[in-house]
Amino acid sequence: MRPTPLAIGLLAPSTLALAADGTLDVAGSVLQMFLGLALILGLLYATLLFLKRVGAGAGGGANLLKVRGAAPVGPRERVVLVEVAGKVLVLGVAPGRITPLHTLDAAELPPATNETARLSGGKDFQSWLKQTLERRP
Repeated sequence: MRPTPLAIGLLAPSTLALAADGTLDVAGSVLQMFLGLALILGLLYATLLFLKRVGAGAGGGANLLKVRGAAPVGPRERVVLVEVAGKVLVLGVAPGRITPLHTLDAAELPPATNETARLSGGKDFQSWLKQTLERRP
């Protein structure tokens, strides 16, 4: 890969940084630093746009997995219901370990309603944040 003249100009030691009398020109050094920073930020932004366009990280089957519910059973342990391909997996989740406990058909579980979510303390974050912001003076 051949370096571009802009990259060579930014990365090479600047001859403009020295004034005519041999002292260091601070403005030239700061300008060179900001141009280098702008180049790096531009490359990061272009990479982000490229990854969004090709769909990296989104995963083609993002809708295949759905967490139906979770309940804490200890300070760092939880029981989680995960729906995958018409089946509901009951999983025990602990730090560094996931254990399958049981498998159910998705039809065996009742659909989640607002009342059951409210009783289990499962408010969605958006409504909680809205209520919290409305209470603030």
